[in-house]
Amino acid sequence: MHDPEVVVATLVAAFDDDPLTSWLFPDAEARRAALPHVFGPAVAASIEAEELAVAGDGSAVAVWLPPADHDAEIAGDRELPASFLPHLERLEIFNRLVLARHPRGRVHLYLPFLGVLPGRRGAGLGSALLADRLARADAEGVPAYLEASSPRSRPLYERHGFRDLGEPVVLPGGPPVWPMWRDPKTNDEEN
Repeated sequence: MHDPEVVVATLVAAFDDDPLTSWLFPDAEARRAALPHVFGPAVAASIEAEELAVAGDGSAVAVWLPPADHDAEIAGDRELPASFLPHLERLEIFNRLVLARHPRGRVHLYLPFLGVLPGRRGAGLGSALLADRLARADAEGVPAYLEASSPRSRPLYERHGFRDLGEPVVLPGGPPVWPMWRDPKTNDEEN
């Protein structure tokens, strides 16, 4: 069993320099205080669904939500800490724009967060976590969806079969966010 606090701490460190989280929480101290409240509910749901994937040494985490017709995904605690107050407008804009693009009416896996500690990036940890769960998704015939929050992560997802789902979400004065979809591979495609 994974300790949710350790998993959340890994995600906070992994997303500290992410363009999206830096736009949501421009102040680094406020970002580090707020991000546990962003990641915590999704980590808890992923653990409960037995979908959380953690690299052996804990330096990479994939927060998967199980196959479902994901309607309104976890956007954070309902009782928001004081660190959120100056950023509520940006959070609301982000949630509104991204949720409007989230696929509806089709069962799929959802990857809200994949994070690798900065010192371990490029070692294949994120790729290994993706490959493992996507192989099972292929066997189950289940598609997957995510939003790439940085130009650095988008090619990783493309190497694993994800494709842009329309144009990127454009945040006012912020970075683009790329909704991405992956259809399951069939045995014919693997050969």
